[in-house]
Amino acid sequence: MRVGFIGLGSQGGPMARRIVDSGYALTLWARRPASVEPYADTAAKVVSTPAELGANSDLVCLCVVGDDDVREVITGNDGVLAGMADGGIIAIHSTIHPETCREVSELAAVKGVSVIDAPVSGGGPAVQEGTLLVMVGGEEADVEKVRPVFATYADPIVHLGQLGSGQVAKILNNLLFTANLGAAMSTLELGEALGVPRERLCQVITRGSATSKALDSIAASGGSLDRLAPIAGALLQKDCRHAATLAGHASAPEGAVFDAADAALRLMQHPRP
Repeated sequence: MRVGFIGLGSQGGPMARRIVDSGYALTLWARRPASVEPYADTAAKVVSTPAELGANSDLVCLCVVGDDDVREVITGNDGVLAGMADGGIIAIHSTIHPETCREVSELAAVKGVSVIDAPVSGGGPAVQEGTLLVMVGGEEADVEKVRPVFATYADPIVHLGQLGSGQVAKILNNLLFTANLGAAMSTLELGEALGVPRERLCQVITRGSATSKALDSIAASGGSLDRLAPIAGALLQKDCRHAATLAGHASAPEGAVFDAADAALRLMQHPRP
């Protein structure tokens, strides 16, 4: 299978490296030439447009930031679909709204191209260890075709159902992570009011039954969200907004998880409303 990859950032870059190191024919495109320089020592081919990448790929993996980025690289005169042949598959590793996946899928179907959503969790270190979590939505036959490629960097690979279901799972994961940040910060503030130093309380809880990845992130930043906010604040805000939209469309109550998430977003100066 020929694989194309777009989105060579801190997470996508190591994913692309694992693919080419596993022997797959890999084609890359990036807006900035510097993004493809780390692959000069590999067999990866670099092309000048997403359309050219699509023409050289049976599977195109996208790891760009948001909904508009996904639309931009897939559609248009120079987009992936302009070059991709009938029978190709596009895997969206980005975390975007499920409706965007369905929108792109309708455009792709006209050219006989399938779309699956495959958002990821774990970051660069998990990619290096081959333990990235991939949450997949789409037709089972398409998922099974690309599973060997995903397996070069991921374990587990969880097929959740129809197109968009991977995005729903990832958005809910990020909503709960944000809520955990809010609950942890509230607990640390309460601890200080009760005379327990914040860093000491972090030391205790990270070794106790109430520990969480969110608390680990806070503890690593000295007991605050100051370091995390510039990196993740806007992304978590986006995902919490997506979660609220999904809840609204389903007429589901937002509940306590949104209250806690909103507390964290306010502390990071990225409120949801």
